[in-house]
Amino acid sequence: MTILNSLKRRVCTSDVAGTGWASGVHLPGFPSGRWTLPLLAFLLPALVSGCVQQTQPTELFQLSPESNANRAMQTRLFDTANDKELLSASAASLQDLGFQVEESVREVGFLRAAKERSAREYDQYLNRLLVWLLSLGNVMMPVDLHQKVAATIVTRPLNPDGSRQEVRIMFYRAVWKGEGQADRNYIPPGEQKMEMIRDPEIYQQFFAKLSKAVFLEPYTI
Repeated sequence: MTILNSLKRRVCTSDVAGTGWASGVHLPGFPSGRWTLPLLAFLLPALVSGCVQQTQPTELFQLSPESNANRAMQTRLFDTANDKELLSASAASLQDLGFQVEESVREVGFLRAAKERSAREYDQYLNRLLVWLLSLGNVMMPVDLHQKVAATIVTRPLNPDGSRQEVRIMFYRAVWKGEGQADRNYIPPGEQKMEMIRDPEIYQQFFAKLSKAVFLEPYTI
C-alpha cells in the first residue's frame, strides 16, 4: 500500500506529459527501465481513479500562507472621495476586458461581473492521449470544456473623511469537465470545480485600466 500511495501522489500531482515522467518512477523490488512502463500501465487505472476530486467553493475563501501576497495583488488604494465614480470606472474597466456586469450595489461598493469562455487546452488532450496509451485504453481522463470567469469588486473608505478608497478585486472561475473513464468506472460529464485565479497579469491589466479611467495613480498596500 505504501508503494501504491506513493505512485498515486506522483500521478495526481505530476504533469504526465513532462519529460522523464515514467523514468522518474522507481518501483522497489523491480529493476528500473524496461519494467516501469508495463507496471505503470497495469496500475494506472487504480491510480488515476483516486485523482478525480471536486474543489469546494468554500476553499476560495480559506486563508493560506500566500494570503498576504494575494491580497497585495488584488488591492489598490486611490486618493479620491468619489466612491461612486470609482465603482463606475471599475465596471467600465471590466467591460473593456470582456466582462459583463451582473450585479452592482453602489450603496455598499459592491460589483460582480462575469464572462464565459472555452476551457479547452491542447496540453490536456495530449495528457489524455498519453494516459490512455499507458493504461492500454483503460483510462480516459476528463478534460476541461467550458469555464465561467467571474470578478468580484469591493470598494471601501480607509479614513473618516473618505478621501482615500480601497479597491479590492478577486478573479475566480468555475470549470466544467467532459466525460472520462477509469477502468470500468464511467465518469459522467459536467463535473465542476472552482478556483481562484492567481495570475498577476489579469490583476495588473485591470488596475492599469482603472487608473487611466479615473486619472489617478494607485497605491499598493
